[in-house]
Amino acid sequence: MTSASSTLPSFAELGLPERLVSALERRGITTPFPIQAACLPDALAGRDVLGRGQTGSGKTLAFGLPLLTRIAGGDTAPKRPTALILVPTRELAMQVQDSLAPLGRSLGLHAKTVVGGMSMTRQIQALRRGVDLLVATPGRLTDLIERGACSLQDVRITVLDEADHMCDLGFMPAVSALLDQIPSDGQRLLFSATLDGDVDKLVRKYLHDPVTHSVAPAAAPVETMDHHLFIVDRAQKHDVIAEVAGREGRTIMFVRTKHGVDALTKRLARVGVRAGALHGGKTQAARTRTLAEFREGKVDVLIATDVAARGIHVDDVSLVVHVDPAADHKDYLHRAGRTARAGERGTVATLVAHNEVRNTERMMRRAGVRAQRSKVTTGDATLIRVTGAQAPSGIPVEVEPEQPRPQRRGHRPGGGRDRRPGSRYGERREGRSGGGRHGERRDGERQGERHDGAPRVRHEGRSGGPRRPRREATPSGSQGQ
Repeated sequence: MTSASSTLPSFAELGLPERLVSALERRGITTPFPIQAACLPDALAGRDVLGRGQTGSGKTLAFGLPLLTRIAGGDTAPKRPTALILVPTRELAMQVQDSLAPLGRSLGLHAKTVVGGMSMTRQIQALRRGVDLLVATPGRLTDLIERGACSLQDVRITVLDEADHMCDLGFMPAVSALLDQIPSDGQRLLFSATLDGDVDKLVRKYLHDPVTHSVAPAAAPVETMDHHLFIVDRAQKHDVIAEVAGREGRTIMFVRTKHGVDALTKRLARVGVRAGALHGGKTQAARTRTLAEFREGKVDVLIATDVAARGIHVDDVSLVVHVDPAADHKDYLHRAGRTARAGERGTVATLVAHNEVRNTERMMRRAGVRAQRSKVTTGDATLIRVTGAQAPSGIPVEVEPEQPRPQRRGHRPGGGRDRRPGSRYGERREGRSGGGRHGERRDGERQGERHDGAPRVRHEGRSGGPRRPRREATPSGSQGQ
């Protein structure tokens, strides 16, 4: 196992081709992060690699750079990609694509993202033209394979990114089924925050004599984060949230349900704070637009659910606020990891009512976090010092109206189901973690898909129209509803 070193070799010294080094320099990337310096030599040599690094540690380039180098100059047949990166969420897939596609073009490589909620027709057309690198979520890739639009028989390098989260979301069967279709003599790179449970099963079954590289202990909090537990009277919680949201600087607020996200976004708009809302009920176009506005600074506050925020990697987020306490220590660390990225400092604040303190502190101890506890009110000096809170303008801002979802093609008018060959009715949604505790249902899936998960068993002989959607979970004690 390796660890961070004070003196790191350059990308050229690590063995990357000149064209790739130049492409990195054009993007302002000149010095490798420790996880990159550790992983690149073994990955470039064709070894199977287990990478473990905290969020913001640079793991995308740690697996992406050797992958691009090793497949450069090869031939790619239609429908048969040469390299595959499997990720748990659409947002993470798009982040990986944004990071690697421009670098791949410098080597003459074409990358494509295939995820639910986006045009399957375009994805099929791209695969027919030939794709060197495929970045995919398990459900959509499974669907494309079943339709004969993609084959994994030519995949030479496979990456599993955020493998622990894929397992937490119930994707283990789908991931295993996909890996079974890939030649066993190919290279496998697996990156995960933890290497136990189902992740360990994947490692034992599919990786060959892997070398492990880690730049931080498993599930460790980032040392450049300051953690605070703010005890707030319920009657004042909304006003405290508004003051925190009115601060200067980039802020992400986490709420447990998508209904809570929408309600808090509207409430902040009424007092003069423009915030972006991100959850599974939004169309993919709306989610992409919201993330772009947040990155570009058009909005300084992003309000999100746990599942929708997976894979969000935005620089300069100086504050993360748990409006609703995290459900467990893993969710806490994931949320917190949106700040203090790449060595920058960040603050993590959790707002709790008096009756939530004991459970929240127990969860924080499991996360390895020691938070400073304070009782705060509106205008509180501690709240201002820690978060930069300030009273919002009070001048209402407009909230962009929701666009209606397109009618799902998997249902005919009158309630009958589409029985065309190859039609799929139900993919397990992405956010199934914890028995659906996040209360999310996903948006924009085509032909009756629910999200990028393993196929759900079809119930034969059931008559009638489309199933009634489940009611959204509304946990007791949840604020911002």
